[in-house]
Amino acid sequence: MTSHGFLIDTHAHIDGLEFAADFDQMLARAAAAGLSQIVTVGADLESSRAAVELAGRHEHIYAAVGIHPHDAARVTDRCYDVIRELATVNPKVVAIGEIGLDFYRDRAPRDLQEEVFRRFIRLAREVALPIIVHDRDAHERVMTILREEGAAEVGGVLHCFSGDLAMARECVELGFYLSVPGTVTYPSNEQLREVVRGIRTEHLLVETDCPYLSPVPHRGKRNEPAYVRLTAAKVAELKGLSVEDVGRITSLNARRLFGIDTGGEATRIAYRIRNSLYLNITNRCSNRCSFCAKFSDFTVKGHNLRLEHEPSAAEVLAAIGDPGPIDEVVFCGYGEPMLRLDLIKEVAGVLKQRGYRIRINTDGQANLVYDRNVLPELTGLIDCISVSLNTPNAASYAELCHTPFGIAGFAGVCNFLTEAKKCIPQVIATAVTVPGIDIAAVRRVAESLGVEFREREYAEVG
Repeated sequence: MTSHGFLIDTHAHIDGLEFAADFDQMLARAAAAGLSQIVTVGADLESSRAAVELAGRHEHIYAAVGIHPHDAARVTDRCYDVIRELATVNPKVVAIGEIGLDFYRDRAPRDLQEEVFRRFIRLAREVALPIIVHDRDAHERVMTILREEGAAEVGGVLHCFSGDLAMARECVELGFYLSVPGTVTYPSNEQLREVVRGIRTEHLLVETDCPYLSPVPHRGKRNEPAYVRLTAAKVAELKGLSVEDVGRITSLNARRLFGIDTGGEATRIAYRIRNSLYLNITNRCSNRCSFCAKFSDFTVKGHNLRLEHEPSAAEVLAAIGDPGPIDEVVFCGYGEPMLRLDLIKEVAGVLKQRGYRIRINTDGQANLVYDRNVLPELTGLIDCISVSLNTPNAASYAELCHTPFGIAGFAGVCNFLTEAKKCIPQVIATAVTVPGIDIAAVRRVAESLGVEFREREYAEVG
């Protein structure tokens, strides 16, 4: 496996006979598809030991150890002792799993399944490892047991997530990730696609569950880790992102959950989302919007944006380098870019000479910050400005955005939008669909100001 990979298959079963004949070739195909790591998951004592052995032989393979609910009736005290020993002796063991409930096949009595599930959660808390949860037709009981056993203490993932959007939100509130398998590509599985659309990518993982659940177009054939790229591509399509974006974000999620390769990513000044190049030029912000996920995490779409210092124009241009074909350059990072107006003008001047389209994402309070109309200074430099209007009136704006300008903040944004039309070809007002905000009323405000309006999904903030 190569270090340049950007995807992690977070749930595979590659220890069995299905891969015995072409194991090395399977790993080579995974590397070629962009995988950097694989988590191979035990389902009983034999496969848990085999997973640990594989992880010991291959740098980029990690192991989870546990017993599937199908075998709950055969779990003895010795089984817990073995799993505990595997988990504590081997540093490549990153989770307890798969464990959980399966009320679809009912191969073990349900009361025994629940007892075993509870004991494995307690064991996970004892050894301080997250859990990988198998849940089939047992949604309500799984959620109840997770809460009653304090599973949030160690966190984990519901693998091959099969619940609805309401359950997905419950899992996220509990601190759990949701793992998306190849079934997201099946035409009949609209429920999972709805979950993917409705949950932030920062709460998702991708997996194969190989050798099972091959994605389209391999459905009905043996699944393998390389095919996780097809799942990531479907997630990207649903989220309006690139497959590289999805790989970067979900892999960061996996590393955080499983403690894999957590050396840290270098701070990004220039970073890609989709086919746009974003510029992170300050960590300062005018507002402290209550809905903004950035204030709890410096990571945005899988990029670390914690600046150690505010970069100079020369540093920004060096970070841009030659980005190749891109749709646009966007001044939009962790903080409010218009707080560095002089740098924007200098960098934008160079970029316009190179023929790039340039956009600024802003809170629209720059004229209040500088106590003058700064927009004429951007004439000829900026092609598009996207302004966070967010609410339809001054009171709700002050409450939602915590502007330092008090009741004048909303009027300042509206005036900024009006003045922007005189200097910048495309002016867009935006609003995040925060529960309780009257988006239709915000749209009417934007239309009254004579600018375009665009909704931003609350699930995708940050």
